[in-house]
Amino acid sequence: MFKYIPHTDADIKEMLDKIGVGSIDELFSEIPEEVKKRAEYNLEPALSELEGRKRLSCLAGMNKPLVSFCGAGAYDVYTPSVIPYLTSRQEFLTSYTPYQPEIAQGTLQYIFEFQSMICELTGMDVSNASVYDGATATVEAMLMAVSHTKRNAVLVSGAVNPRTIAALKTYASFRSVELRIIAAKDYGTDVSALKAGLTGDVAAVIVQNPNFFGYVEDYEDLAGAVKDNGSLLIMNVDPSTLSVLKTPGEIGADIACGDGQTLGIPLSFGGPYVGFIAANKALLRKMPGRICGMTTDVDGKRAFVLTLQAREQHIRREKATSNICSNQSLMALHTVIYMSIMGKAGLVEVANRAAANTHYLYEGLLKTNLFKKVTDRPFFKEFVLRVSADIGALRDYLAEKGFLFGYDLGQVGPEHENEILLCATETRTKAEIDELLAKVEEYAHVR
Repeated sequence: MFKYIPHTDADIKEMLDKIGVGSIDELFSEIPEEVKKRAEYNLEPALSELEGRKRLSCLAGMNKPLVSFCGAGAYDVYTPSVIPYLTSRQEFLTSYTPYQPEIAQGTLQYIFEFQSMICELTGMDVSNASVYDGATATVEAMLMAVSHTKRNAVLVSGAVNPRTIAALKTYASFRSVELRIIAAKDYGTDVSALKAGLTGDVAAVIVQNPNFFGYVEDYEDLAGAVKDNGSLLIMNVDPSTLSVLKTPGEIGADIACGDGQTLGIPLSFGGPYVGFIAANKALLRKMPGRICGMTTDVDGKRAFVLTLQAREQHIRREKATSNICSNQSLMALHTVIYMSIMGKAGLVEVANRAAANTHYLYEGLLKTNLFKKVTDRPFFKEFVLRVSADIGALRDYLAEKGFLFGYDLGQVGPEHENEILLCATETRTKAEIDELLAKVEEYAHVR
């Protein structure tokens, strides 16, 4: 315990004797008594380490782990055991930004590798060293577009995650950006309405693929219309799907962004995650946050350094492209290790397994008497079903049986009452899905 209680009574007496003070109270005597008064806290007696460990184990035992069939932006993905082993090493476990390249070549190299992998995954030209999460990545992409085009209106598909839209609204309100939300149509982006909204003041169009409801969309035609209008197309994407779906670069997006959580980062009660932004070369100097480059030093040796730093807040605070003051490089390393050990074939296998699990779940649920499909759109690892039972009661029943069953879309809006968003990632097994389906059938007969 010495790390947490650094001073013994003998230490304190020695220090007080050295400065000629008789007691701690005398040392702080100039502070008024009313300021020093401490509230009475209803605390239990102190515990020893042994007692504390037993108490914490008891509390942890109250947790009830559930088999998750819920997504909506945070996914139960597989984390290979080598990742936490490596990322917990003291060389990596730091929030330090590597401003001194002479002592941070290892950190700078894995940041460079992260950027390279994100570019390859998204089909874009340049990437940064990461941002906070998927929502703030989308916000930063919006601000990039506004700065680049000198326009102040942004069109947003209503099929983008509502929490991302909420973050966009917050930032837009303080940056004089006019957000125009185009309502979703048939659980997808209303491309015709977006095209009709492409006026001369539109800086960007923001879409998501797969969208919030899990459906895969075709944005190539929209990309052409956006370009013709002099606007930028921003695509929020799930990186775990890009090994099998068309990349933002292939579609014609100007900026790709999203959350790297699906690249092996555990849920962890909502974080930390890692956001990414990749763009075409024309937008390089508008990129937020850190950018790592590779060069040679005076001895001709390969060196990694932070580059284009004049864009950043520690150089030009008021004119910085963003004010991201801390970095997510540890979580970026997490995804780098994940992508490295998975390889291209492994990423394809993960995507295909998630898609297969989700379609198996979808077909199984439709065979019960509780669910009806809402659209014929193609989906990847999430889908929407209409429920003919009380969703809250159904979810509670399945939770008692050990399952976290979907996301109640009634929380999104009244138009989605009695609808549920379901997900099955690569971590789910056929046995788990079959057991869930059996419990759903059981509920159908006992309700």
